[in-house]
Amino acid sequence: MWAQQLQQNHSVTIVMSCAIVGLSRCAYYYRSKLQDDSVIVSVLNTITDRHLR
Repeated sequence: MWAQQLQQNHSVTIVMSCAIVGLSRCAYYYRSKLQDDSVIVSVLNTITDRHLR
């Protein structure tokens, strides 16, 4: 992530590094809650199998 590289290499704050790369702080801190999307894929495949045209 570019913002993290700026912080490590140039000792800038999170706010400044996010501003430089055009990233919101919300996006910087975002972490996906779902580690594996195989469950979603499986459910969608089941639904589409039932509703074939």
